[in-house]
Amino acid sequence: MSTITRTRSGTNAWVVLLLAGLFEVGYALSVGGSDGFTVLSWSLVAVVFFLLTLYALSVALRTIDVGIGYAVWAGIGAAGAALLGPMFFNESLSLAKVGWLSVVIAGVVWLKLADGTSD
Repeated sequence: MSTITRTRSGTNAWVVLLLAGLFEVGYALSVGGSDGFTVLSWSLVAVVFFLLTLYALSVALRTIDVGIGYAVWAGIGAAGAALLGPMFFNESLSLAKVGWLSVVIAGVVWLKLADGTSD
């Protein structure tokens, strides 16, 4: 496999992983809205996001190491849900929470950068 092909497939895998993370945020928020899967509309949306996030994650993990990919996916999901939860569910978001979420986001970025140097 040429370097250009390897780079392109690696970049595509990271884009798919980002998409999987966004689907994970959608899943987390819709599970919150489902009220324990008692609200049908939110429950159906949760199932769709669940299937999308698992599919996208599995595609991304064909190229990205599972430990790195899973950590990034979970970090995107956790940070996204924590940041958007207050908008949808009247949750609190303190300055301390924002600070620690920044640490999670920085860790995800560093994992991505570290993956790029390992060939």
